[in-house]
Amino acid sequence: MNILAHFTWWQIARLGLIQACMGAVVVLTTSTLNRIMVVELALPALLPGFLVGFHYLVQMVRPRMGFGADQGRRCTPWMMGGMTVLAIGGFLASLATVWMGQDLSKGIVLSIFAFMLIGLGVSACGTSLLVLMSKRLVESRRAPGATVVWMMMILGFAVTAITVGKLLDPYSPQRLLDISAGLSVLVVLLTLMCLWNLEGQAETHDAEADRLSNAHEVTQGPQARQATQATQTIHQLGFKKTVQMVWSEPQAKAFTVFVFISMLAYSSQDLILEPFAGALFGLTPGQTTQLSGLHHSAVLCGMLAVALAGSGRVAGRMGSIQSWMLGGCLVSGVAMLGLCLAAAYGPPWPLEPNVFLLGVANGSFSIAAIATMMRLATSGGEHHAGTRMGLWGASQAMAFGLGGLLGTAASDLAHHLMGAQGTAYASVFGFEAAMFVISALCAIWVGRYDLKSSKEHHVSLDVGFRKDLSHEY
Repeated sequence: MNILAHFTWWQIARLGLIQACMGAVVVLTTSTLNRIMVVELALPALLPGFLVGFHYLVQMVRPRMGFGADQGRRCTPWMMGGMTVLAIGGFLASLATVWMGQDLSKGIVLSIFAFMLIGLGVSACGTSLLVLMSKRLVESRRAPGATVVWMMMILGFAVTAITVGKLLDPYSPQRLLDISAGLSVLVVLLTLMCLWNLEGQAETHDAEADRLSNAHEVTQGPQARQATQATQTIHQLGFKKTVQMVWSEPQAKAFTVFVFISMLAYSSQDLILEPFAGALFGLTPGQTTQLSGLHHSAVLCGMLAVALAGSGRVAGRMGSIQSWMLGGCLVSGVAMLGLCLAAAYGPPWPLEPNVFLLGVANGSFSIAAIATMMRLATSGGEHHAGTRMGLWGASQAMAFGLGGLLGTAASDLAHHLMGAQGTAYASVFGFEAAMFVISALCAIWVGRYDLKSSKEHHVSLDVGFRKDLSHEY
């Protein structure tokens, strides 16, 4: 039985600020340092692309991080430790970029180490944050809570990009190091303040849980003692056995496949949307940037719609979270088919409304997926919540790492084989539309296990009711 107090909106906002701190460090390393390497240092764009991909590869350790949080039954140390490692990695990445201007080989070696720390820090802090939310948010606050946290992460992206951009002009290596060091110290201090006493009464709750468990064993007899011993045995399992046990859960496996395919389709479009608009619609760099901003604004609208649909006041009236996840994938596929037609017909096609529809669908299914993730993480018992969340986080990181590479590589290959730009872009968008349709089928696959478990629950209640009647009569 979970007797931990549910989080208030103020506590959810504190978690959102931690997410914003993570976003601040990540955007500096993946955006600002990317530009400095390519423009100021005149290095190949492949180098920052490799480093960003490497930090996603490192996030394959997320299941191990989640398992560690399960074993300790505490998320705070993993979140604080992860943010500290992330901050150190962010500063070392800036230092490595400065070194590249003096000694390229040493700078690259240090940057690889720095981006490894960034991947480890994001894995530890991000996974534990989601685990804590899954344990301490009531069902009606999961979708709105996920929206708040992700909006604050986007806010962290925006505020950091604008502020660092102003402080960094005119650019100098020393100025970059000063800004990076200040940002690293700031995010660690803010995280410490946000985590202060956030999970502070967990020990008290654990002691109370043990007391209630012992009392339950006394009143219920051998069956209760067997259940307690089974729980203790689960906590004593090693990492490999735990991952195998989680992977053997049909719904966990289905959701892992859904996360990978949907996020692969979501991330594959990012790097080719602006080049497509510029090449076939003749948009200027400023106009394509505005188009990308339109897409991000639409994503935000989709997130807010799901947050409203999942809130306590209108829950069920605007459709279930499952229906938003399924519908978001299907509409994303339809919007991608629209981009196929845009590639075929060119400027007469209403590109801006098409991109807006794609953004709304992307935002709705992504927040619905996060809310579902938090629900499923604890549906099979909280003792494996971290491992489940880590498994899904690793799947998402793998998808994002492959997404940019796959989208650009598929675009280049299509241009090489087909020649005509419209046909090449249409083939890539068609492939992404197919992935969104497959994601929708996976969402149905996940939902079937909910129906199955619901039926089993009703059957068990009916059997229990019949037993009570037989005892009374």
